[in-house]
Amino acid sequence: MPPSTPSLRHQVIALYKELLYLGREYPLGYDYFRPRLHKAFMSKAGETDEDKIRKGISQGEYVKKEIEMLYYLKRYRTLRKRYDADA
Repeated sequence: MPPSTPSLRHQVIALYKELLYLGREYPLGYDYFRPRLHKAFMSKAGETDEDKIRKGISQGEYVKKEIEMLYYLKRYRTLRKRYDADA
């Protein structure tokens, strides 16, 4: 194994944990989110090319940002409803 592979492995595991944490509040539920996340990561489990692993990590980071934005939008809409109801 190349020397950078363990660091890539740690990055992948950290990304998986972050996505699992974010999935707790997923609109369709954690029971919907977790199996799909696991399936997505397991489909790439045998990958050994470092460039493809890095590309997968960047794609996972993009998905993480999308999920965060989904939550911010949900919170914004909730606050907006509350304040518009008071007016």
